[in-house]
Amino acid sequence: MNKEEILNALENVQYPGLDKSIVDLKIVESIETEGNRPAITLSMHNDEAYEILLRRITDLFGGTVEVRRKAMAKKKDINYGHTANPNNRAPYAKRVIAVTSGKGGVGKSTVSVNLAIALAQKGFTVGLLDADVYGPNIPRMTQTADEKLRWGDNDKIIPSENFGIKIMSVGLTTPTPDTPLVWRSSVAVSALIQFLEDVDWGELDFLVIDMPPGTGDIQLTMAQELPITAGVIVTTPQPVALDDVSRAIMMFKDIKVPIGGLVENMSFFIAPDTGNRYDIFGSGGGEETARRYNIPFLGQIPLDMQIRQQSDEGTPSVAMGDEKLKTYYKNIVENLLRQVL
Repeated sequence: MNKEEILNALENVQYPGLDKSIVDLKIVESIETEGNRPAITLSMHNDEAYEILLRRITDLFGGTVEVRRKAMAKKKDINYGHTANPNNRAPYAKRVIAVTSGKGGVGKSTVSVNLAIALAQKGFTVGLLDADVYGPNIPRMTQTADEKLRWGDNDKIIPSENFGIKIMSVGLTTPTPDTPLVWRSSVAVSALIQFLEDVDWGELDFLVIDMPPGTGDIQLTMAQELPITAGVIVTTPQPVALDDVSRAIMMFKDIKVPIGGLVENMSFFIAPDTGNRYDIFGSGGGEETARRYNIPFLGQIPLDMQIRQQSDEGTPSVAMGDEKLKTYYKNIVENLLRQVL
């Protein structure tokens, strides 16, 4: 094979986690065709991404080429910050709100979407970053699931936009919605840092980050790489959920992230036929937890079929729901703004 044929073939090799080839990203440093086996040299930093590309290129050429890596001095900003003195990977954002939960399934992403839109409705410029890399639901909830990454003339990723907010999600980088991201944490962290630095967010009043559930590597890294203005923690009244949310609260306290408050989701159910209230997952647990840890209680959101349906359809309740549903989220935003403005 000659250089041109090899280069054309490499245009089909995508960088891990991005909808862009290694040729587009100018990672192919050189192609040498002398000798028995052509040699391809890649110029890149990330160790795990290189291992993935090595396998992809080897499979593509059936082992008939040699893949090398150019030794590079690491960029200065590759160094992680410290929670006591974090880096600022998002200087374009005046305030950063990290929405998290102790466990999955409590409606964290639904709260993130509606919170971001409610802030935009008040006239703020808002970006929403889906950092839940293994369960990215934001594209479905914002009707952007069919969009793919686009690159501007400044070689920056153009975020999707809907409901008055800018949106970026790892879910927009996969070939199909059901493609699993089988990533080690270091690759996931690298992708999120790229979404902070290489997305054309513009100037933002708020960057809302939908974090993964739990108390893991992503949460710690975001606290090291961003001066987080406030953490918002989502729970249900159920004791099992409150056990986990207590750990999330203590994590934020331990790493010195200010806590903007606690949101109790699926707090109660109002039967549409009788109007009776049912506390399906218990009652008062969120408020009691907020009092115990001396953090603000931002409000309750009911277990409501319309909220569920609108989340699935990508028509968020604070934008498309009735006035009663909108009020729940608007009140939470008002309470949050008292903490961060």
